[in-house]
Amino acid sequence: MSTVDELLDRLYAQGLFSDLDIHFAHLMGRLSGKSGPEIQLAAALTSRASSQGHVCLPLSDVSEQQLADTSSEGMISLPSLSDWRKKLRQSVVIGEPGQRVPLILDQADRLYLYRYWDYEQKLAAGLLELASSALTAVDNAPLNELLLQLFPAREDVAVNWQKVAAVVTLMKRLTIISGGPGTGKTSVVVRILALLQQQAADKPLGIALAAPTGKAAARLQSAIAAAIGELDLGADLITSIPDRAMTLHRLMGSRRDSIYFRHDHSNPLPYDVLIIDEASMIDVALMAKVVDALPSHGRLILLGDKNQLASVESGSVLGDICSEGSGFTAAFSKQLADVTGEKIPEQMVSEKQLADSIIELTHSYRFDHRSGIGQLADRVNSGDADGALSLLANDTFDDIHLLSSDEDPVDLAIAGYGVYLKLLKRRAPLKDIFKAFDDFRVLCALREGEQGVSGLNDSIFKGLVRTGLVSGAGLWFAGRPLLITQNDHNLKLYNGDIGIVLNNEVGEKMAYFETADGYRAVSPARLSSHETAFAMTVHKSQGSEFNRVLLVLPERENPLLGRELIYTGLTRSRKMLALCDSGRVLGVAIRQQIRRSSGLKALLWEGDK
Repeated sequence: MSTVDELLDRLYAQGLFSDLDIHFAHLMGRLSGKSGPEIQLAAALTSRASSQGHVCLPLSDVSEQQLADTSSEGMISLPSLSDWRKKLRQSVVIGEPGQRVPLILDQADRLYLYRYWDYEQKLAAGLLELASSALTAVDNAPLNELLLQLFPAREDVAVNWQKVAAVVTLMKRLTIISGGPGTGKTSVVVRILALLQQQAADKPLGIALAAPTGKAAARLQSAIAAAIGELDLGADLITSIPDRAMTLHRLMGSRRDSIYFRHDHSNPLPYDVLIIDEASMIDVALMAKVVDALPSHGRLILLGDKNQLASVESGSVLGDICSEGSGFTAAFSKQLADVTGEKIPEQMVSEKQLADSIIELTHSYRFDHRSGIGQLADRVNSGDADGALSLLANDTFDDIHLLSSDEDPVDLAIAGYGVYLKLLKRRAPLKDIFKAFDDFRVLCALREGEQGVSGLNDSIFKGLVRTGLVSGAGLWFAGRPLLITQNDHNLKLYNGDIGIVLNNEVGEKMAYFETADGYRAVSPARLSSHETAFAMTVHKSQGSEFNRVLLVLPERENPLLGRELIYTGLTRSRKMLALCDSGRVLGVAIRQQIRRSSGLKALLWEGDK
């Protein structure tokens, strides 16, 4: 075995690299024919970066770093940037942008796995093309009448950004609407749909509604149904508004055992308009494929919260898109003001055309100055750790509570889940059981440890058995909540979907899932990757909201614990947040901001090729 292989295997044994990282590094070493460690280390580090959610490895971030080699009680020094760059550019497995080789090193010293470089390039090009595409001028006479009906004059906001966002969708093929919980992202969707269909006149548009998970799709669907009921729209307009939402995988046409979809550039989606909710959950690969599958005339409308956690997979697409979108070009700003009658602030001026497609909603209709959750979210989002800790300590607000040292989070969980389990014992209707279950949730920052998902799921289960709320007999006990952890295209169940084990009409245990099409029963024997879900990670909770949330933080600091995770976890709650911070790590987490490495922001906003 060569010295380089021995080095990699030692680092693998220490947990620095995974099996995949090491296999990829060995392969690159064999293909390159080089004996030095620079190629293999770069390959292993790039593979590891991808598994950690980064799209690329910035060499400047890791060059000259020291890797601990515990087997020899020594340190391994990574090359300097200039030396490393020189070695990599000499390798046959590493090429410049545009070459088709396993690894791509760009001019900014970002090292990519080829497929992620390709995804990023295609996504950036697709978004910029959409943003630059001009649409036919709007028909002002009927539009003005409908705008007044859908967006009545308001005195509580200086600018009605919901109204502005709706008009942008008429003028642009790409619209991104970002905003925190309660800012009206989903409620504005129906108004957008009404405007689009009215302007389409005698040729109604084909419109698709989608979200990354089944739960998020169901929420979008119910929000649209509720909003339609609140608006006084004509029968023809109402019937032209779609009332069904689907998962992105279903929309795109998943293929069994394949990373590709039925719909792509050569077989585009059969829709004029695609609206996607919870866009922050979409990784660079999936977003690139969605944009590629749009028809040549298609519009894309993305809804999401740019401040939330990035996707589980690689990239932080919504954050990168919205990173510089703080205004409109002068010409477009005037056009918007003419159509909407709103006074766009003069200081909101950008020179980038992409900025015309981005609107941020900031006025929360759910969290006002009387809401502790809203106040806490603002402080966390701005990195104000001292302000957040002070807010929790002074007990000013009834909707936020920091657990004291003598309060057990397991006891709170047992009380929280008791409602749905009692309904289950009374054989209540499925919708009542699911509604009660979704009223409360335990969210964890991490998976492992006593304060993580694994430890709390076990402790909560034992507590529920002790109190007689569930049976301790067998894995498939009635009332067991399930979380799907891997896409199963055959069952049409996807990562993040939630189910509950219940007895069917003949007493058989079945796993029931709430989907946009209703409740579906699946035999437990058919389920593949899943886990108990009394407690779930904040990552897995994205796309969901609950009336009451218990957010449990680990007892020790963790590099993965940042303000984005705290913000996402606490804003899953509509009405009541309890926070367990027994290790006093909240302040450290709020001060830490987690960034995903990618070149998408540069491609979109700086023209970096």
